[in-house]
Amino acid sequence: MKVTKAQAQANRARVVETASTLFRERGYDGVGVADLMAAAGFTHGGFYKQFRSKADLMAESAACGIAQTVALSAGVDAAAFVRHYLAREHRDARATGCTMAALGGDAARQPEAVRATFAAGIESLLAALHPEGTPSEGEDARQARAKGLDMLAHVVGAIVLSRACPDDSPLADEILTVCRNEILASLGATAAAENSAS
Repeated sequence: MKVTKAQAQANRARVVETASTLFRERGYDGVGVADLMAAAGFTHGGFYKQFRSKADLMAESAACGIAQTVALSAGVDAAAFVRHYLAREHRDARATGCTMAALGGDAARQPEAVRATFAAGIESLLAALHPEGTPSEGEDARQARAKGLDMLAHVVGAIVLSRACPDDSPLADEILTVCRNEILASLGATAAAENSAS
């Protein structure tokens, strides 16, 4: 029986979403095409009917995961974003958390298409975190962008370091708490009682 165009698109979307989750959980090298297709409910042979290569799927699935983070971040003020991002719940949700934190190190060693997806994702997240009315030109815009990049690098780095520690390690939680409080202080947000929110 021939698959309809709509069904083919739905099948492809399911593979991309499954890949996005599995790659975040296990890394790009930790997931083979056969395992990925089986997890999505398809045979290994169907992969190359949908994608030219694993690298193409890696780029597309990264875009999917980054778009999820951007959608959750749009319209959220910087302090709320930091509190959510640097929470233990986000750190422990590797498979559904931020793609940049989960795969940024892996992406650095991947083909240019994957790295370009991450660069575009960083730009998208910066735009989503820019409050309405932020200047788009001039020195104020450069300063706002610099603050956004600093904050984004800081939160992603904090998640990476915290995840590198054993889950029950006091250091893993300390990294989140210290970084969250420092970033909130730099944003002018009150960091009182943040120590207990990890």
